[in-house]
Amino acid sequence: MALELLSVSKSKDSKHRHSKDKFVDFHVPTGLNLLEDTEYASQAAMWGIEGLPELGEIYPIGGAGDRLGLVDSDTGDSLPAALLPYCGRSLLEGLMRDLQAREFLHFKIFGKQCITPVAVMTSSVKNNHEHIVAICERLEWFGRGRENFRLFEQPLVPVVNAEDGKWLISESLLPVGKPGGHGAIWKLACDRGVFEWLYCHGRKGATVRQVSNVVAATDLTLMALAGIGLRHNKKLGFASCERRPGATEGVNVLIEKQNFDGLWEYGITCIEYTEFEKYGISEPTATNDSLQASYPANTNILYVDLQAAQEVGSRKNASCLPGIVLNLKKAVSYVDHLGFECSAAGGRLECTMQNIADNFMNTYSYRCSKGIESKLDTFIVYNERKKVTSSAKRKLKSEDRSLHQTPEGSLLDIMRNAHDLLSSCSIEVPEVKDNNEYLHSGLPFIIFLHPALGPFWDIIKQKFIGGSISKGSELQIEVAEFLWQDVELDGSLIILADNIMGSTKRNTDGEQILHYGARCGRCKLQNVKIVNEGISWDSPINVYWKHHVERSESLKIILHGNAEFEAKDILLKGNHMFEVPDGHRMCIIQDEAGFVVKLDPISKEMMDSGTWYWEYTVDGAHVKLNMVDL
Repeated sequence: MALELLSVSKSKDSKHRHSKDKFVDFHVPTGLNLLEDTEYASQAAMWGIEGLPELGEIYPIGGAGDRLGLVDSDTGDSLPAALLPYCGRSLLEGLMRDLQAREFLHFKIFGKQCITPVAVMTSSVKNNHEHIVAICERLEWFGRGRENFRLFEQPLVPVVNAEDGKWLISESLLPVGKPGGHGAIWKLACDRGVFEWLYCHGRKGATVRQVSNVVAATDLTLMALAGIGLRHNKKLGFASCERRPGATEGVNVLIEKQNFDGLWEYGITCIEYTEFEKYGISEPTATNDSLQASYPANTNILYVDLQAAQEVGSRKNASCLPGIVLNLKKAVSYVDHLGFECSAAGGRLECTMQNIADNFMNTYSYRCSKGIESKLDTFIVYNERKKVTSSAKRKLKSEDRSLHQTPEGSLLDIMRNAHDLLSSCSIEVPEVKDNNEYLHSGLPFIIFLHPALGPFWDIIKQKFIGGSISKGSELQIEVAEFLWQDVELDGSLIILADNIMGSTKRNTDGEQILHYGARCGRCKLQNVKIVNEGISWDSPINVYWKHHVERSESLKIILHGNAEFEAKDILLKGNHMFEVPDGHRMCIIQDEAGFVVKLDPISKEMMDSGTWYWEYTVDGAHVKLNMVDL
């Protein structure tokens, strides 16, 4: 296959995977736009949350992440992308926070604990598999139990020389190996019994996302995608957005083709950026406002029907490894059999997981008119780009003129989302300007909100009402049961809870299992003004995307166990830390000298529920919150 694709690339032949067809054309696919049809978007997301007990989660995280240049500070060993210390935690931990936020929302609405089984495709490159296992063990499998994880290792494939197709050799009889693309996931899941494992957990479909995309779970996108897939028995769904011209990302297309039997086939699929030339897709430019400019980005956020995917993965032909490409556009660095550092033009066979869509075409005896998408087994949903994809894939270099796909650039998109969300809560927040403004400088502010505050923005908006956040401020909220009402922040405010979404108890196997809603930390801030020196923005040690910052002053609230904190009608000026012990409620009260701290034990009958909590009720397609004060 490598030699065949190499000869095609050299001859400039137009041969491709649709060459057996009489006629092939690509169209811009239509689908639900979450920004425009907001009511249906909310309904679809509700279907997703309601259907959570039927959903699994699949993470292809076996990639090498070479462009990040991530190394262990102690050993100097190269590390895989999943370990990138992003916003204070590894990227893998970020995926689990997002998933648990959805499970917490399911619990708050339906009163039932739902633990989603997670299938993780790892690889041996850079000891990826061992590192993933080590994170999971260190964090006690995220309070989910070892039985709710299934790790399976992706094989490596040999790298070939672009000139002659020969394998690059690192040791005698040992080829240089790299992961062969995420498309191996379907066959591998079949061979390793992953589909059967998901069925045993009662799952029908799964959501798929990549570890480097840090905004994939923002607001409604992921759950609306899953909700439509489950509700309408679709086989595959794509979450998409506007494509950035020149980006190293593929596009989603509606493919229309007629075979030599006269039958017409339709489906939504993906074309990788490395294949644009082969398919005659030109990169849009300022002067080339072609139809292709409208093709949306492929983001590798998928909904997949498990039985449909298993059927493809179990086939005994080439279709079980979809979308095979030979990418020869990057130089390959390796150590040869004599121990010398080498670099050669080369590549490896890669298959693309999203091109499993090529197996889900719908066939008609006639040519279909516009709007066929609603009848297909494949579908697509759209949202604003910064709510769908922003990746931390490559290290920012001093000569770079773009922040695209860097941790710094994706952090700016997180800040843009925070601005949009809080601004819609009648909170004054500084605007985030173009990336060029921050290429080699600080941020206008830092705002990190735990996803369990929502994760849907409609829910978060009911917890934040009024106030302001000044330029250069920092806000970090690690608690789900929270109220912000008319708070003015000028400086740093950090709220940390041990029990963000619930508390853990040991099961019969001795594992710590998280029980949603039980003994949560809680915090209310009403008509509070916070003024302190905050972050030292000029400090040379600041690395904002890691959330490693030096502070002159801050207001820090630490909630142990089911601790509660309340402040009302008060000015809190300067450096303060309030640490509330488990089983206690702290109230800060204004007096003539400044303020006094009142600490009371929580009564036994309120230990689990707290003295107050948010009650979630479904109102049509929306979730309404009501504060229950006990």
